[in-house]
This record gives sequence, C-alpha cells and structure tokens, in this order.
Amino acid sequence: MKIISERYVPLVVSVGQVVIFPYYILWLKEVSLTLTLFTWFFAAFSFSAALGYRLFQVGKKPADSFIPYIYMGMGCVYILVGYITSTFEVLPYIALFFQVILGLLQGYHHAWHIEQKSFRLHAINHYLLVGIIMIGLSSVKIISPISFISTFGAILFICGMGLLIKKSKDSSVSN
Repeated sequence: MKIISERYVPLVVSVGQVVIFPYYILWLKEVSLTLTLFTWFFAAFSFSAALGYRLFQVGKKPADSFIPYIYMGMGCVYILVGYITSTFEVLPYIALFFQVILGLLQGYHHAWHIEQKSFRLHAINHYLLVGIIMIGLSSVKIISPISFISTFGAILFICGMGLLIKKSKDSSVSN
C-alpha cells in the first residue's frame, strides 16, 4: 500500500500543478490589473519556492512527515482561489499572500519529490500525462477555469487527508 501512494500521489500532484497552472495564471492576470504587479506576484512566488526548497533541505530528517500537510495546504489555496469571484481593492494583497504560500509549498514539494525513488519514472510519465490531459482539456469549453482550480484543490486536499489517514494507520499498526 505504501508503494502505491509513493508512486501515484506525487505524480498526481506534480502533473496536476502543471495542468492547472495556465488556469491559475489566467486568474492571477485578472487579479493583478497591470503587468508590473503580475511580474511582482511571480517574483514573490519564485522567492517563496526557493525558501520552501531550502526549508526541506535544512530539516531533512522527517522527509515525508510534512508532505500530507503540504498537499492539504496547496489544496486549500486552490480551493480559496476558486471561491473568490468578485474583484475588490484587497484582492491583489490576497493574491500576493496566495503566491507566497503556494510558492513555499511547491518548493518544499519539489525538493521532497526529487529525492523519491520513483522520481525518474515520474519525470517520464509527467510529460506524457500532461500532454494527454492538455489535449483533453482543450476540448472542454463549458467549464470555467475557476472550476478546474477548485477541483484540483479538492483533489490535493483529499490526497493529503488520505496520506494522513494512512500514516496514522501505519503508526498504530507498528506500535
């Protein structure tokens, strides 16, 4: 059972992030109003991702202990993005907050994922799956981008909860 979750959950998360990213960029572009603010948002994301990567490298001993929370955190951010529908003056500040949190979590996940045994297999399957899913999504025209973002957030949250439940079962069996 552990091997299945090790193999498929990180692949779902990494492929899903690439597939959802264009929709997230659309949302961020609507929020940012100007190109300068849009680039500042991505700069904040990049700096946060570097910090998340570094945080994983520093606290490497419990390598897999935070991963369910990382997935749940990313899921919450995507779900919250899906619930924000109207534009108002505070929205760019909320988007900046989301960018920092999402970058931190994705940097941490990326650093963790690179060190997994199945990463090489994921790297190959990643490109194949992203291509297939993008072709499939290009034919869907009824659903709004926010629906995709919210659905992916729910999937991430469910993956995190599933890993937490599995982890608690494994720890109770070993005791």
